[in-house]
Amino acid sequence: MAQHAPDAVGVPRRVRLSTVADTQAWGARLGAVLRAGDLVVLTGGLGAGKTCLTQGIGVGLGVRGPITSPTFVIARVHPSLVGGPDLVHVDAYRLGGFAELEDLDLDTSLEEAVTVVEWGHGVAEQLSEAYLEVSMRGYDSRTVDLVGHGERWMAPAAGAALDDLVSLS
Repeated sequence: MAQHAPDAVGVPRRVRLSTVADTQAWGARLGAVLRAGDLVVLTGGLGAGKTCLTQGIGVGLGVRGPITSPTFVIARVHPSLVGGPDLVHVDAYRLGGFAELEDLDLDTSLEEAVTVVEWGHGVAEQLSEAYLEVSMRGYDSRTVDLVGHGERWMAPAAGAALDDLVSLS
């Protein structure tokens, strides 16, 4: 697996979500925007809503659940039920760096799946030249910051989709 550096950084966007249900519903809208090959890097403290958001993304993608934290298994694959991309859900919390993430052999499914990496900041960005960085703060009421990196997220259509996500929240 080759290491990559992002070519460009997009405009930061911020969303405020008042409840856990809002987080899951917004995640479902985000999931509907994602496509095969997309990498989402989630950061935030314990209880910030990373798994909750991923549950919503799974709904938006139409994958088999339930989606739970993969802390102890490190990675789970949730197959599509609607003919879309699978969801690869990774928890990088216990990983010692990119080498251990690379050992998971995720590159075999990166192009065909949507990959969401919790605790991925500083590690998962190397998986792809393009990724969506999602930083979460709060507990029930959350602030979510989005920054697209690379060509995929610099495209006008992707920027417009992210703008729509922010305006609908």
